[in-house]
Amino acid sequence: MNIAFTGHRPHKLGGYDNETNKRTDILDKIEKYISEEKFKDITFISGMALGVDQWIAEFAIAHYINFKAYIPFKGQESVWQKQDQEHYYELLKYAESIKYVCEGGYAAWKLQKRNVAMVNDCDLLIAIWDGSSGGTANCVKYAEKINKTIKRIIP
Repeated sequence: MNIAFTGHRPHKLGGYDNETNKRTDILDKIEKYISEEKFKDITFISGMALGVDQWIAEFAIAHYINFKAYIPFKGQESVWQKQDQEHYYELLKYAESIKYVCEGGYAAWKLQKRNVAMVNDCDLLIAIWDGSSGGTANCVKYAEKINKTIKRIIP
């Protein structure tokens, strides 16, 4: 079972400091949901952006769950702080596969194209979403449009 995740960046989740953001609460909810559902042979799909995407990759590594990295374009990390780039590269070492959805260079539409690829390739979408507009909302709307199963976790 392929489970894709969509969710907010750190600024919508209490900040970049793992001690002050909602990371632990969100990951506890995900762990509880997955253990209750007793999924077999799961693989996570992560968009590898800062925030929920990378938390999911970290969770997968810590729980020996395979994960696939769906990256919107080469160089996604190029504008991040150095420590965030280093962390990103370390996470990618553990990815079962890395899929670059578009050619390099930032464009907002490439983020949605990445979301579309993730949703198309998943059996279940878990959305860590507060209901606000933006990329996470667009991802959920697309999943609804093509009748994907969605589990929403409100941060």
